[in-house]
Amino acid sequence: PMRLDVVDLGQFYATSLGQMARRLIRRRVRALWPSTAGMRVLGLGYATPYLRPFVDEAERVIAMMPASQGVSAWPAHEANLVALCDEAEIPLPDNAVDRVLMAHALETSEQVRPMLREVWRVLDSGGRLMVIVPNRRGIWARVERTPFGTGSPFSPPQLDRLMRDAMFSPTATARALYLPPTQRRSLVRLAPAVERIGHRWVHAVSGVLIGEAGKQIFAITAQPAARRPRLRRPRIAFPRSACRTPRL
Repeated sequence: PMRLDVVDLGQFYATSLGQMARRLIRRRVRALWPSTAGMRVLGLGYATPYLRPFVDEAERVIAMMPASQGVSAWPAHEANLVALCDEAEIPLPDNAVDRVLMAHALETSEQVRPMLREVWRVLDSGGRLMVIVPNRRGIWARVERTPFGTGSPFSPPQLDRLMRDAMFSPTATARALYLPPTQRRSLVRLAPAVERIGHRWVHAVSGVLIGEAGKQIFAITAQPAARRPRLRRPRIAFPRSACRTPRL
């Protein structure tokens, strides 16, 4: 799938439509993760538009952008929290983070399963993964002038299946972006009202899906060792003639 670079992504989020999308998606992200106090949060892909609420709250926030996309410093006018990485080789030790937020990553990656395996590796036990992907039934996936029209969109069953195959347990699904992707400012202002109507009546056609999943660890139940059958000593019967004391 074609992947946009950081310049294209940054330009989109600088528009009024991009700012609206960031606000509405961030609201759903925050509802799923109301607090990250004391946690280590990793953003993967181009997740920086949605990481800002965690910077002053979490123990540590870092963002990693794949080499095929490029990298840009973030946050602006502050110490940089972004690094370039290979999405299939995240430069972090095992169990290093508590939360991973993926945006503009899963739908355009050429290494989906290796990337998810790396995410599983760096997540601590009890950690949570959140992915933001285009909804296959939504209008945004059909409009190429936004980043959500790039790559492969997902349906909820497809996203759940992918998570389970990568050893994650889906825990929640949220939706956002019901207003069609228009550049008209007068319509963009209506987005919050359209969002409320969409959540209540037409949630299946949202622009994006937001899926949360937990790291699944398979417990191996110890089986009691099978009792070995008792070995009976062989009884050797000697003929009586062989047991007599020989006469001298």
